[in-house]
Amino acid sequence: MSVVFLNKKLHFPPPEQANEDGLLAIGGDLSPSRLLLAYSKGIFPWFNEYDPILWWSPNPRFVLYPEDLKVSRSMRNILNRKKFRVTYDEDFQSVIKGCKEVYREGQGGTWITDEVEGAYYKLHRLGFAHSVEVWEADELVGGLYGVSLGSCFFGESMFTKASNASKAGFITLVADLIERGCTMIDCQLHTHHLERFGAIDISREHFLEELGRSLNANTLKGSWSSWRSSKV
Repeated sequence: MSVVFLNKKLHFPPPEQANEDGLLAIGGDLSPSRLLLAYSKGIFPWFNEYDPILWWSPNPRFVLYPEDLKVSRSMRNILNRKKFRVTYDEDFQSVIKGCKEVYREGQGGTWITDEVEGAYYKLHRLGFAHSVEVWEADELVGGLYGVSLGSCFFGESMFTKASNASKAGFITLVADLIERGCTMIDCQLHTHHLERFGAIDISREHFLEELGRSLNANTLKGSWSSWRSSKV
């Protein structure tokens, strides 16, 4: 399939038209309306700092069904010691900056440009993008952010400055999403890190079917700051 070049018109080609690498379209913008349309169709942006905006719908898709979360014995011991405090939507900007600045082996830079940071902050203010903060004492030592639509949570990025901090935040998030009816967490592309938590590859067709059903549920829109503010 040939990759589609987007213009100002708010649209995307069908996800099934993505090439074998999962690349579907190039260009467009990162407006809230376009981002929300993309997520609702199983499409996400991902590009290097000096590239045009690239839109992806990979096959297979890497997802975690919340009820299938796996927590190792060592991680359970860490959680039982209540070393970290987990909050939601208290400092979205610091979390996305942490994700932007963290070094990742094999990557020469970050896809979280100033433009991307601003775009997701707009989604946060609209109540669709959310952050998970992990604190040790009064220091932010890890976190993650993503987008909520229907009963699906689309994970975007995470960071950690202390051993196991982001793991504690992720496990806490999954537990709280289960309580609120989340049916699927989109992890986008395979990582060994999330595979250890139980994430699996499914076909794009299966993913889009699951996503379609999830969008019939009410979105967990608005601030999540009241969800939790205690040590895990």
